[in-house]
Amino acid sequence: MVYQGLASKFSSLMLFAVVDFVSSDLEDVAQKCSLSYKALVAVRRVLLAQFSAFPANGADLYEELKSSTAILSTGIPSLDKLLDSGLYTGEVTELMGAPGSGKTQVCLSIAASMSLGLKQHVLFLDSTGGFTASRLYQMLQAQAEDEEEQLEALQRVQVTRVFDVYEMLRALQELRDSLSQQVTNQVTRDSSAGPLKPALGRSWSFVPSTRVLLQSKEATWEKTNTQRVASLAKSPRQPTGIQVVLDVGSGGAQELSPVTPTQGL
Repeated sequence: MVYQGLASKFSSLMLFAVVDFVSSDLEDVAQKCSLSYKALVAVRRVLLAQFSAFPANGADLYEELKSSTAILSTGIPSLDKLLDSGLYTGEVTELMGAPGSGKTQVCLSIAASMSLGLKQHVLFLDSTGGFTASRLYQMLQAQAEDEEEQLEALQRVQVTRVFDVYEMLRALQELRDSLSQQVTNQVTRDSSAGPLKPALGRSWSFVPSTRVLLQSKEATWEKTNTQRVASLAKSPRQPTGIQVVLDVGSGGAQELSPVTPTQGL
C-alpha cells in the first residue's frame, strides 16, 4: 500500500520513468510527497550510477574486444580471407543462396574443420533435415587418417533439429554472446529480374554481422558442377563485392581461387 501511494504521488508529479525522477526538482518532490530530501538525493545517486552511460576511450574498447572476441578459422583459406581471418565469436555469419547452392555443404565443411583441426565443440542446428552424419564423416576422413581422431571429432559435433522458427530464434539468442554462429538462409526476388535478398525478411536482415552469397559459377545449374562463387554481401570489416570460388564436392568446401574484387553483386 505504501508503494502504491508513493507511485500515485509520483504520477501526479508526472514522474513516470527514471529519467523523469533524476531530472526533477528533488526539493519540490520531497515537499509534495512528504519524503526526506536526503533520501531522494541518495536514490538519485544510485540510479545515476546504475543507469548512466559513462564515456569510454578507444583503447579500453579495443582491449575489451581483444579479450572477449576469438577468430575461428573455417579451414578454407580463401573463405577466411573473405571473412577477414575467419568467424568471429559473438557475431552471426550468414550464408545465403538458392536451394542446392552449397550452403549446408559449406557449413558441414566448417563443422568438420572446427571439430577436427581446432578441437572445438560444434552445435549444428538443423532446420531442414539436411544434416547427415555420413557426409560429415566423409569430410573428416578426407582431413585425417587416424580413425580414432575422426571419431573423436565426430563426437564433438552435436546436432539439434529445430523445425519451428521460434525454437530456432530462441536457440540463436541463447548462443549469441558465447559462440561464433553460422546461419544459412534461402534467397528470393521481388520479381524475376529483381536483386537477390534473404528470404527471412527485413527484420532478420539486420541480425547477421556478415553475409555471404553462394551462387553457381556457371549460368546453368548442373548436377556435376560443384563450383560455387562466394560473394561478400555484408561485412563490418571488409568491402562488399569481394568474391572467391569454392568447390563444394563431397570432400567438403575447398579453395579454388584467390580473393578478387568486383563491382558488387
